[in-house]
Order: sequence, then structure tokens, then C-alpha cells
Amino acid sequence: MSYNLLKGKRGLIFGALNEQSIAWKVAERAVEEGAEIVLTNTAVSIRMGTIDRLAQKCNAPVVAADATSIADLENLIDRAMEHFGGKFDFILHSIGMSLNVRKGRTYDDLDYDYLAKTLDISAISFHKVMQVARRKDALNDWGSIVALSYIAAQRTLYGYNDMADAKALLESIARSFGYIYGREKNIRINTVSQSPTPTTAGSGVMGMQDLMDFAERMSPLGNASAEDCANYVIALFSDLTRKVTMQNLYHDGGFSSMGMSRRAMRTYGKGLCMEFKDVRDNRFPFGRPDE
Repeated sequence: MSYNLLKGKRGLIFGALNEQSIAWKVAERAVEEGAEIVLTNTAVSIRMGTIDRLAQKCNAPVVAADATSIADLENLIDRAMEHFGGKFDFILHSIGMSLNVRKGRTYDDLDYDYLAKTLDISAISFHKVMQVARRKDALNDWGSIVALSYIAAQRTLYGYNDMADAKALLESIARSFGYIYGREKNIRINTVSQSPTPTTAGSGVMGMQDLMDFAERMSPLGNASAEDCANYVIALFSDLTRKVTMQNLYHDGGFSSMGMSRRAMRTYGKGLCMEFKDVRDNRFPFGRPDE
């Protein structure tokens, strides 16, 4: 259902790769709500993914850009403004990648060159996007910028690795730049801490399926899907959230506020019973002496 929340607005969306991407869902919903968009990703991601199908569906141009390259970002912003015929209203930063995760390097055995790339791609690129947009005065007053984060920025989650450091930096950048952009042009900057979601990038995290199952059992509302996240981001792009800025907003079905749920406790209890049984059977393969 469309509410025309973005009627007359224009925006730039980073990171749509395929139909599993949250950015893909945001692009679809933005157009449904009346927005005009420009899509962007790296040249290799455009070749590997199916973004051209999304572009056709949304009647949107695709501009290749490496978000870690200032030159690419300057060209991207210029082409977006040329396409829109002026300034635009919103930006989605949905970018994240860790070579340490991809190569199976654990957090206590990081390759520091990989770490530098992780931080540049997953967090510093957010600063670069906003710095270029500000210098080119590309956004209208009361615009909105959103980046996608994860609760690993605050809590240790096994297997998330150096991406946790990147998300923590991402959220810090949103606060620091949010003050500057808000003071100058009333532009708001927020991060959305989404439930674990089976995107192409998310699927590379160690134990992703177990993490999703745990979050589902812990969250009173269950995990938020990519479609749910898209709806939330659209609300943040809309004029309904004009005074929300510099926030990390949890969109996780309540997971971030939970200690232990009944469902998780039951599962944990069953696991302990099975573990005790395994220990007992190994110690007494032919039964306990008193049985």
C-alpha cells in the first residue's frame, strides 16, 4: 500500500545488488511512495548482480561508483543532480564488506590491510559520501540520510569480526556529521540497526543461520525482514521524521532490549539436558552403576 510519503522527493540509493538486498527493497518502496531515484554500486557489483532489473522496474539510472573514491563520488553526485535537474532529498548508505570475514581470518588474527579496507568500505565511505554531498550542496534543506548498522556495534557477537568495529565507527560518523549537517541545513542523519538479515553480505558472517534463529527466539516481535526495514527507512526519508537525527535506531523486533526470552530459555534448557545426557552416556556407556 502506498501513502505517497515521498511524493515529489528524489534520492540516491547505494548498495542494491540483488533481490535479497535491503537497498533493493528500499528502492522499490521509495518509488512506490512517489520518489524518483538514482541507483549506484561498484562496477563489479553491477556486473555480478541484477541491479539492471531493478533499474528498469524503478525507471532509474544506474551510475557505477566506488564509494571509497572521492573522484567517483564527485562524478556520481554530479550525475545525480544532472538527472534530477537540481538538488535531491535523501541518501541510503547500504554498504559493508570485510575481507577478513571473507578470508576466514578471526578477530584475534586480523590482517590489518584487510581491516583498513573493511573500515574504508563499510564506514569511512559514509563520511566521504556526505562530505562530497555537502561540498556540492547536493541535498535540499530538511533532507534525510540513513545508513544501515547492526547491534554488533554495541555488543560482542561471535563471528561478526571486524565488521563490528566498522559499524561502531559508522554510528559515530552519523552523530558527528549529523550535528554539522543539521545545524547548517536541517539535514538529519541516522543509522538503522537491523535484525540479522540473509542478504548476500550477511550470509558471509560465520554462523549466520544460528544467529538468525537465536534473534528470532529472543525478539518478542521476531526478526525484522528486509521488507520491514525498507518500510522503516522510507519513514525516515519522509517528512514525518523531520526532528529525528543523530540516532542509532534499533529495528530488530525488540531484540536489543531483551535479556532472555522464554523461547530462548526453553531451547537453552533442552540443550543443557542433551549435553548432560551426552556426558553421562560417554562416562557410562553401559549405563550408570546404580541404574
